[in-house]
Amino acid sequence: MSLASSSAAGTYELDRAHVLHSWSAQAELDPMVVERAEGVHVWDGEGRCYLDFTSQLVNTNIGHQHPAVVQAIQSQAEQLCTISPACATQPRSRAARLIAERTPEGLDKIFFTNGGAEAVENAVRMARLHTGRHKVLSRYRSYHGATTTAINLTGDPRRWPNEQSGAGAVHFFGPHPYRSPFHAADEGEECRRALEHLEQVIELEGPETVAALVLETVPGTAGIMPPPPGYLRGVRELCDRYGIVYIADEVMAGFGRTGAWFAVQHYDVTPDLIAFAKGVNSGYVPLGGVAVNEAIASTFDHRAYPGGLTYSGHPLACAAAVATITAMDEEGIVDNAATVGAEVLGPGLRELAERHPSIGDVRGLGVFWALELVTDRATKEPVAPYGGSSPVMKRLVAECAEAGLLIPTTYHRVHVVPPCTITAQQAREGLAVLDGALDTVDRTLAEQRG
Repeated sequence: MSLASSSAAGTYELDRAHVLHSWSAQAELDPMVVERAEGVHVWDGEGRCYLDFTSQLVNTNIGHQHPAVVQAIQSQAEQLCTISPACATQPRSRAARLIAERTPEGLDKIFFTNGGAEAVENAVRMARLHTGRHKVLSRYRSYHGATTTAINLTGDPRRWPNEQSGAGAVHFFGPHPYRSPFHAADEGEECRRALEHLEQVIELEGPETVAALVLETVPGTAGIMPPPPGYLRGVRELCDRYGIVYIADEVMAGFGRTGAWFAVQHYDVTPDLIAFAKGVNSGYVPLGGVAVNEAIASTFDHRAYPGGLTYSGHPLACAAAVATITAMDEEGIVDNAATVGAEVLGPGLRELAERHPSIGDVRGLGVFWALELVTDRATKEPVAPYGGSSPVMKRLVAECAEAGLLIPTTYHRVHVVPPCTITAQQAREGLAVLDGALDTVDRTLAEQRG
């Protein structure tokens, strides 16, 4: 790649010489050098500006370099950079209170981790210790993290090379109306059949062996699939019936992403545990955690919880969380995500679907949307295989980048996930670029069909 500055060139050379990147074949990488970011924009080593429809890894919910969060980190660094998690600190205490005030009623205790995978790991550990059971249910088409338990619970191809027997993970099919595994005719039937299937899995696995069910409220990288009405209430009822701990994975969906503080609030359900990370402080400093209800928290009143991390509740990370949550409140950022989703992204993406035959499905809420690209709407054949990519998808990403838009894709899907701070006008600008790139997709597919 060409780089405008010697600094950027040096960064690139050092990266290629010494950095081992995640989820990648190293020799095939050509990473973008990013020199700065602000709000919903990113600048590369050539000085080019991009509108960020990725929120990086769907975590910069408050946007880049928010001044209040940057100032909070600076101020905290001047006072106390780090301390043992056994100590009580103002930033951790305040962050825990602010999070607990926003979770569904009853989830008042917060266990802090360094990120989302560790949040899932510890939520599962709590459930197993609380119930005395071992198995954990999770759905296909899910992602829960890259640590041992979390990757075994994951229901996408990233699990395949990492899977270990004995992890206690059991997968089931969740609802997916567009590609229904239950041959359902509508959302209501999809919901009923998905719940019947889940109960059969519980019964066949042995309810007395199942500690927890881990469910992304809205699956993220697996496809941004909002559940049909009634599904999560049905999951809650099944968990109550069989004494199973319901863990909501809100690592990606939480803190404004769906237009609510937590996505479960759209569905009027209260899980026993919530795993969170990413948007809690927009990734400015690594932070995750578990919101815990009273029943499970009391398990450890007079019994030591056998887990912990050196950086649990890190002062800089928690100070960033306090500033992030405060700014989201004061600036109406959660409401903005809901409004932009309802008035711009949702209608705009559906308009694109009317014009582009390559779009098979549009789904999402807030600033959390997905397009499924297909070669044929009737057959729903995806333009890229499950677990893979295609020249069509790569060209779409390249064309968007050339026009100044960073857009994430997964297999045959385009995800539209800008920061929660994006304005209506900025959202329209991004959709206009995507519109042009989809013209190329349509033409390419038409040429392939002859």
